[in-house]
Amino acid sequence: MQEILTVSEITGQIKKSLETDFERVSVIGEISNFKSHFSGHWYFTLKDAGSQISCTMWKGFNSTVYFSPQDGMKIYVNGKISVYPPRGTYQIDVRSMKPAGEGELQAAFEKLKRKLSDEGLFDVQFKKEIPRFPQKIGIVTAGDSAAFRDLMSVASRRYPLVKIILGSSKVQGEGAAKEIARRINELNRVKGIDLIIISRGGGSLEDLWAFNEEIVARSIFNSKVPIISGVGHEVDYTIADFVSDLRAPTPTAAMELATPNKEDILQFISEKINSCGDSIADKFQNYREEIESFAKSYGYRIPENIVREKSQQLDNLMYKVTNSITAILNAKSNKLKIAEAVVKGHDHKKILGKGFTMISQNGKFISRSSEFSRKIDFTIRFKDKDVKVGKDDKKESK
Repeated sequence: MQEILTVSEITGQIKKSLETDFERVSVIGEISNFKSHFSGHWYFTLKDAGSQISCTMWKGFNSTVYFSPQDGMKIYVNGKISVYPPRGTYQIDVRSMKPAGEGELQAAFEKLKRKLSDEGLFDVQFKKEIPRFPQKIGIVTAGDSAAFRDLMSVASRRYPLVKIILGSSKVQGEGAAKEIARRINELNRVKGIDLIIISRGGGSLEDLWAFNEEIVARSIFNSKVPIISGVGHEVDYTIADFVSDLRAPTPTAAMELATPNKEDILQFISEKINSCGDSIADKFQNYREEIESFAKSYGYRIPENIVREKSQQLDNLMYKVTNSITAILNAKSNKLKIAEAVVKGHDHKKILGKGFTMISQNGKFISRSSEFSRKIDFTIRFKDKDVKVGKDDKKESK
């Protein structure tokens, strides 16, 4: 007989199959129905002329996105397919996102440039003086890059007495801007740093984009140590160039501006630094491969998937609770307004204003003739005042 499965069982099998076969996907499409949840997660639809697919980008990943996603924007996303069992739907669990084309990047560049310029981050009055004889220079760049080797070569040739502190960082791709900013902040805490150089070699607008992100610009502006930027080739300009205390056209020129000219060369130091950097990079690569192999296993991803699913369930529940509370408050408010109108409609002052009077005996208003006693004093209430009528007054009226 054919095996009969429960809904949860068949969904679980589909989930395992999809998440195993599509653990790495790259997709291009147009953003639709973009929503930034107050939890920090992003929910949106990626579509083209024929199809659409739901996407989720968690807070920890979308913090690396350097532009503001908007409906209608064409983008590339990288991630994996995940299944949300409570609804039986699948989606892209987005890990990185970037605009599709330099036109989108250029627009983002100009927008951020105008914003920071209006805030005064480019003003000359905030530029710090570059020291003439720095004893210790911090460098933020990729430790295994040609740019770093050029910087070290120039430092050794021109000013071998200077001490170099490397804040090795990614200079391109996902998370690069955040890492550059972190290295700048770390070098600011190193005792005796006189100057910082941020640098990388040339490339396309997309290659250099890490130096066009707001987090890097603000780290440069907030640095207590003077900063020279040497990013790309002479024709390349980045946001970092405008915020830095001094801009150099190339990484080599940055070190030339940072150091006085000396003839002595300490080639041994330069070679040892490069050798140590390569050795450390090899060890990191070996450890990285072991960790990645372990992380790829489906069993390792189960706890992560559970957290993701519960987080999405919590977002949906909080959305329902918020709507329910709003509906209750609106209903209560409407009832209160109706009650207020009824109370105002029965206001005795309005009745008295129309020429009617009210009679009371023994502190109680009389509503029927049968309740009235001729033997007891009474009070007539008019709009403007109360008039007391006693026994003597009644005799006179007879």
